[in-house]
Amino acid sequence: MNSTAQIIVTSVTQALQELRVNKLRTFLSLLGITIGIFCIIAVLTVLDSLQDNIRKSMATLGNDVIYVNRRPWIAENGEYKWWEYLQRPPMSTTELKAIQRNVGGVQYATLCYVDANLTLKSQDNELKNVAGYGVTANFDKIQNVEIQDGRYLSQSEIDGGVNSVVVGHDIYENLFSGHVTAVNKTIAFLGRKFLVVGVMKKVGKNMAGFDFDNAIIFSYNSVNSLVDTRSMDWGNDPIILVKVLPKANLEDAKLEIEGALRVVRKMRPGEKDNFAINQLSEVSQSLNAIFGTIDVIGLVIGGFSLLVGSFGIANIMFVTVKERTKIIGLKKAIGARRRSIMTEFLIEAVTLCILGGLIGIIIVLLLSLLMTYGLDFAVTLSLKNFLFGIGISALVGILAGIIPARSASRLDPVVAIRSN
Repeated sequence: MNSTAQIIVTSVTQALQELRVNKLRTFLSLLGITIGIFCIIAVLTVLDSLQDNIRKSMATLGNDVIYVNRRPWIAENGEYKWWEYLQRPPMSTTELKAIQRNVGGVQYATLCYVDANLTLKSQDNELKNVAGYGVTANFDKIQNVEIQDGRYLSQSEIDGGVNSVVVGHDIYENLFSGHVTAVNKTIAFLGRKFLVVGVMKKVGKNMAGFDFDNAIIFSYNSVNSLVDTRSMDWGNDPIILVKVLPKANLEDAKLEIEGALRVVRKMRPGEKDNFAINQLSEVSQSLNAIFGTIDVIGLVIGGFSLLVGSFGIANIMFVTVKERTKIIGLKKAIGARRRSIMTEFLIEAVTLCILGGLIGIIIVLLLSLLMTYGLDFAVTLSLKNFLFGIGISALVGILAGIIPARSASRLDPVVAIRSN
């Protein structure tokens, strides 16, 4: 074994020995490193997971879908003018037909009326605050509607306003106790009875705001005959969903939609649009900016923790140098070079920091398992983030150990041997 390898093995062994002999002192010194690495890796892991989930959601919903309603998803010029949006007329089948008739490159277009406060009744069971989606044809071709039991609404049921309904997974679990079939059962809402024809798979809430697990889907023509779908109330905001053809230009489609709506709403040239055209990529870009801010905050918090931890490591290394002064003197007396002594203490400091970093990473791994299997949040674990954490730990070890190591390497052998 060459001298360098021997120094590394000896230094690592001494670091582990220090951990075994002075457990509490070493633990307290490593605590800052552990917290710092945990903060950094946890923030990076959560952000990577959120971005990965967003990408998957966008891939499921499609980047080629345009959402048209009376209020924008993102504040315009930093200000969300809700009082202005409140005065805009909601979407209706008139606008839907104008888009279908006058906009080229459209593969599917549908209208969805949303009522977020329905009360469902089935025999003695009752559910409140259920989201109801009254839709026209092709809604299931644009949104990710997956059927677990039964079927989706037929074309004739949608066009004819038949009182048929598809229920979400959570609705099925809560209203029918999850152990009897809901298909061909009846539920009551909006003062009428509806026949359940299908139960949706559990999919969770998507980026477009649709929560199919706690929702029901029925015909727009059904709800149009029961409530005023053109009401100016804030809670009433029907939305038109437009899916363009694979080779169509999305920006051109948005301009054509804008033109078609301005014509059908008889808007004068120069007059501001009284509708909003939204796209998932806008939300994604806004979230990326938020993620960037969170990333910086996490790195700052982790940086302060690492700074505190580096002082702890430096302190323990100064104590170690003090305790081994005679040994250092003997080594130098028999020919050990300053570089060897310095390398020995630097490796020991780096080893301690890496141990603290590994503890922080292990905590992140355990929490990620809890979130994945306990909270149903898919966590994306990245080897890049873990290697980054180990690298930061090693760098902190070098910075924290450089002064104590240099101090040890400069000890006078005679004075060191005679020290108490």
